[in-house]
Amino acid sequence: MNADGMSGVDGVERLTPVAQDYLKVIWSATEWGDPPITTKGLATRLGTTQANVSDTVKRLAAQGLVTYESYRPVQLTDEGVRLAVAMVRRHRLIEAFLVGVLDYGWDEVHDEAEALEHAASDTLIDRIDALLGHPVADPHGDPIPAADGSLRRPKAVRLRETSGLRRIVRVSDADPEVLARCGALGIVPDAVVDAGSTPPELAASVWVAPDRASTGGTVRPAE
Repeated sequence: MNADGMSGVDGVERLTPVAQDYLKVIWSATEWGDPPITTKGLATRLGTTQANVSDTVKRLAAQGLVTYESYRPVQLTDEGVRLAVAMVRRHRLIEAFLVGVLDYGWDEVHDEAEALEHAASDTLIDRIDALLGHPVADPHGDPIPAADGSLRRPKAVRLRETSGLRRIVRVSDADPEVLARCGALGIVPDAVVDAGSTPPELAASVWVAPDRASTGGTVRPAE
């Protein structure tokens, strides 16, 4: 136990799994430029009702982790951000471990990481980080926060909003079927794709560097 009464280095172990999930989802919602999430959006993302979301958000607000007003998006406080980033670090390091060490497919790891991140200790997460050589991104290209909470997010735009050859920065892990198709076609971080020949249903889940790519092999998705 720390002097401030929190167990664990980052303090997330004092939170319930539900609170951990809420903070992570609220933070992740805006990571790549989307607007702050509403209670309706939280209900959809977490598979629950708006009434349950409202009750949970009010509890988080009482703990000083979010600010919440009816009919407005939910915002994290500074402490909420710190704990949310700690959970994101756990999730993404576990994904990197599952893919890099246990040979999981990148479309298989999200649900596993969702379960394991709540049980992992800070010591285990730090040892996974060291074992993997302190990776800066997970298998999907999402940046992994450092132990101090800092992270470097690369500049990126959605593939569907661009044209020409682009180098992939990130592929959303929201849909395992999309990930599986992208993987089969070589649409992965650091690959170069032609925006015009990428199926729209896949392009919607891909973020690329803002500048056109001049080198590298072009992925040509199958028809």
